[in-house]
Amino acid sequence: MEHHSVGIIGAGAWGTGLGAALARGGHKVELWALEEDVCQSINMEHENTRYLPGYKLHPTLSASQDIRAVATGKEFIILASPSLYLAPTIARFADVPNVADGTSIIGSLTKGFVPSEGDALPHFVLDTMESSLPGCYKDSTVYIAGPSHAEEVAMGKITGLISASNHHRNAVRMRDMLRVPGLMVYASFDTIGVQVCAAVKNVIATVYGALDAIAETSDIFGDNTESLLMAAGLNEIQTIGFAMGATHPETFTSISGVGDLDVTCKSKYGRNRKFGQDIIKTDMLSRFADLDDLIANVNKVGYLPEGAIACKYVHQIAEQKKLRLPICSALYKVLNKEQSAQDCLYDLVMGQ
Repeated sequence: MEHHSVGIIGAGAWGTGLGAALARGGHKVELWALEEDVCQSINMEHENTRYLPGYKLHPTLSASQDIRAVATGKEFIILASPSLYLAPTIARFADVPNVADGTSIIGSLTKGFVPSEGDALPHFVLDTMESSLPGCYKDSTVYIAGPSHAEEVAMGKITGLISASNHHRNAVRMRDMLRVPGLMVYASFDTIGVQVCAAVKNVIATVYGALDAIAETSDIFGDNTESLLMAAGLNEIQTIGFAMGATHPETFTSISGVGDLDVTCKSKYGRNRKFGQDIIKTDMLSRFADLDDLIANVNKVGYLPEGAIACKYVHQIAEQKKLRLPICSALYKVLNKEQSAQDCLYDLVMGQ
């Protein structure tokens, strides 16, 4: 296979895991990390001891705190920063020569929605990227998603991904670059559908985690109930997707939809599943006044529950589009302290 230079902007677990796979496949990969200790551990110990501890990284994978250096001269640039910081992160390297002239192909791993001004609907990740990048990137950035926990990607376990773009050639070029041992990658041109799946599955997985915790001691909730919830959750994801402009029904029955939802709900690595469990087992929400307080102080959780943040914007979409989304609405009530998780789940499943 042809080898390429790749800059990954963000050295969290997922950015590091993908970087490890690409470096193992022969690409020259450099990560940008905000923290000095992350760079040192990657460069000296070949391990991201802060965000992906216990997983040895390919010795050619390097890291730097200089974001412009990481972006400069790269054939591919992949953003792996949280949605709340996406635009300001891009602004830090948008004028390096290979970005300014559109030479680099730019993709993103970022999940969720980006807040908008006033009462406008939240922005998609690709829209935010393209409004922050030079005009030559209009309709040409790439969204990368799929059932892909960083830990297993770092270990080289077989993983499926989707490379989605309105620019068909860029979707294919990113797909081909990502096809290293362990990664099975497919192109898609349904950018809205893929982005909705990646964001909303975290909302469903949070509810799934809460139900799973309750089911441990419940006489009425069990595996059957969890499958019922997950199937209904997929329907809500599809409802949002079509309301927002998704173009391909098969997006929701592919690895972007049912595949990513399944692994996010069930995997031991899932942060959103864990957050749902912690709501029940550790009374996690007692630390916060409401959903806005949770988002403002999300660092107090100890890990990033993307589903909690996405839930706010899903609620906004549902209200403006007049969508009936019982599971997503239930989580909003729980996170906003309008109803207890136990009561909300009972009402949700029992149909009251």
